[in-house]
Amino acid sequence: MALALQTFATVKDANAALKSAGTRYLGGGTLVVRAANEGDVSVSSLVRSTEPSLSAIAITDDKVRIGASVTMATIARHPDLSALARVARAVGGPAVRNMATVGGNLFAPAPYGDFAVALLALDATVITDDGEMPIETFLAGRDSNRAIVTSVGFTLPKADGFRFLKVSRVKPKGVSVLSIAAFVEQSPDGTVSSARIALGCMANRPMRAKAAEKALIGRSLTRDGIAPALAAANEGTSPATDPIASAWYRNEVLPVHLGRLLLA
Repeated sequence: MALALQTFATVKDANAALKSAGTRYLGGGTLVVRAANEGDVSVSSLVRSTEPSLSAIAITDDKVRIGASVTMATIARHPDLSALARVARAVGGPAVRNMATVGGNLFAPAPYGDFAVALLALDATVITDDGEMPIETFLAGRDSNRAIVTSVGFTLPKADGFRFLKVSRVKPKGVSVLSIAAFVEQSPDGTVSSARIALGCMANRPMRAKAAEKALIGRSLTRDGIAPALAAANEGTSPATDPIASAWYRNEVLPVHLGRLLLA
């Protein structure tokens, strides 16, 4: 099937073109091109934008703004984004990382979208031409979203506060069995004062482990201290069974890997 490709200098013009039936936005192409190649007849025309801000990274003090067209490879080698380099390197192999974008990761269905899991743990905001919204709100309504994502923003985490783990059968570039990102802050006495835990592959999109987060507050990051959080880790999850792993297996191993992440 032949596909028409329209390129626009501004996001505003690209957004206007997306109102036509059958159009899809083309970022890195790892999702939409594959869908077209696999026979998705709902895709008849591709729209892209070359607006420079889409490929920009801006860091002011600890505030970060990353354009939606920035690739995983760019993040992996950025000197000021070392906290996220491990996440970016977990996305596919070199060829995929040179194409996969921040914006595309927000729409990637499970078992993909590991970078979106990290952004959820960091309480990122998602920026479109229509405005700015919390990533949790964006993810909940992403299937009906037609506005082009232009960037994401978040506060750069301290190296010892942010943790990420991807579990896959084929290393280093296999598809996720599950992924976990956690941003944990501790009081001077060593107890947890705040926690955000995000899970990948435990629902049809990245989700918060809110019961586990609540169970961590006031506890120490020791084996006994995190036990209530591990017991609550599966609350609200609904993983799929796919060629990578069964729903049963994902639920069984989630507490094990969350414990390893929190004790690391």
